Order: sequence, then structure tokens, then C-alpha cells
Amino acid sequence: MRYVFYINPIAGKGIAQKNIIDSIKNYFADKAEDFKIHITTAIGDAKQAAKREAETGDIIRMFACGGEGTVFEVLNGIAGHSNVELGVIPCGSANDFLKFFESRDSFLNIDEQIDGEVISMDLIKAGDNYCLNGCSVGMDAVVARDMSIFKKWPAVSGPLAYNLAIVKTFLGKLGITADISVDGETPECKTCLFAVIANAPYYGGGYKGAPEAVPYDNKLDFTLVDKISKLKILSFLGIYKKGEHKKLDCCTLKNCTSMEFKSEKPIPVNLDGEIIETKSMKFELEKNAVKFVVPKGVVRKLLIKV
Repeated sequence: MRYVFYINPIAGKGIAQKNIIDSIKNYFADKAEDFKIHITTAIGDAKQAAKREAETGDIIRMFACGGEGTVFEVLNGIAGHSNVELGVIPCGSANDFLKFFESRDSFLNIDEQIDGEVISMDLIKAGDNYCLNGCSVGMDAVVARDMSIFKKWPAVSGPLAYNLAIVKTFLGKLGITADISVDGETPECKTCLFAVIANAPYYGGGYKGAPEAVPYDNKLDFTLVDKISKLKILSFLGIYKKGEHKKLDCCTLKNCTSMEFKSEKPIPVNLDGEIIETKSMKFELEKNAVKFVVPKGVVRKLLIKV
């Protein structure tokens, strides 16, 4: 097996990368295994580099060392290649997908990652892209777009960037109107605050939007939040962040295998933190679509948890 590490030098303001590079080199210093460190240089670099490696046909364990953007790129570079295993070493400001495992330290441990076990994870197929964590339309996507701007500010953490983005969004027009269909049912015209289709519980710097989501249960979790007044939004977000919104009348939560929306004009769509604008998109479950590396010892904790 070969090992390839894709390191985004600016993720999380570049704080963790040097220690990770040193740990990788120290681990392989007295070992015969083939390894490569690829420092990304531009948007799209990790995707193209991962695709080239995957197309060699070699058995490769690839690690995305960065935030959601780095994971998104590597994932979409290897999609459809069964010879590749995907691992994540968190260097970003949030790395929300890993919050499901409650073991960030293990994901930073190179020894535990190399000795890790593989779990077949589901994916979300969103148009021509694949997502590991979750997608959303509406206020959430607008916030995610603005969050990426605030994260570049000095001394602004992921959660703080998210809160600043909420304030900015709050000052504008909230909500969307779109035809939304779940599992192929007749589309309904919805005026809502936002809609989420999730593979894992957390996103947006720690908001538990899909509290019961499990990324390997062959299901997706759909959350729809009706449009509410601005006076109620701040109290709602406190409940939403804790994952306690299922009890609220303005929220609908259910399992599904697909969700589709259509709108009269382009609206922002969040794909694992990457933002595009489009009038329509279909999100579909891809069962057991990626071999995901879970650090040694964490799998046992998962079995107890589930």
C-alpha cells in the first residue's frame, strides 16, 4: 500500500501543518512503505492530484490534511475508484464531519491513522459532485458563503466566523421559495428558512442540524426549517446548534434517500462548505461509496456508540 498526504498550507490559518508534516516524516523515517507529501498550491490542485494517483490503480491510502474544502477536493478526485481509501487529518477551523467520532486527537495522530481501520461510508451525490458531510439551501448556504470570507480574518475561529456570517445574513432578506421533493414525491412549493440534506450530524462550525444522522447507515437525514420571524431566529439557533430542534413545530426531520429542489432564480447551495448558485439540484444517497479510514481504537468506540 502507498500513502499520500494532501496538505493545504492555509487551512485553519496554517497552524497545524508543520507538526503534521514532521509527524509524517518521523513515522516513515525507519519504514519501507512508500509515501508522498503533496502541498496544495491552488483551488482544484488536490482534486486533480488525487485523481491522477487514483487512476494508477495502486492500492493507496490518501489523507486530506486540511478543512472541509480539502476533503471535498480529494473525495471528488477519487470518487468511483475502489483502490483508494480516504482519511482525514484535521487542519481546518471546523472539520465538522469528524465531530461525529468525538475523537479529534486520534485523527491528528499519524500512528493511529496509519494503523486505522476502514469503514464503508455513504456519500451524497449532488449534481456532478460528491459530499461526505452535508448539503443545504437557503439561509444556511448564504451563511456558509459568508463564513468563508470571515474565516480569512485574523484571529477569527470557525465558530466565530459562522456567528459573524449569521449576523450579516440576519440583516438581509431571509429564506427561499422553492419546489422541494423528497424521495420522488410530488414537489411542494415551500417558503422556508433553509433545507438540509445530511450524512452526518454537524456542520457550520458545530451546529447539530441532523442530530440522528449516521454516515454509514445507508440513509440520509432531511431537515426542513419553515420561515420564522427575525425576532425568533436567535433563540431558534441556540436550540438548533444543540440538535434539539426536532421538538419544534417549525422543523421537519425525516430519513430519505433523495431530495430535489427547483427555484425560479439561482440560489446559493452549500456542498460540504463549497458554495455554488443554481436553480435546481438533486441530492441522492450513494451507499457504501467510499472507504473511510478511522484511526485505531475509534472503531471500537463507534460500535459501542451505535
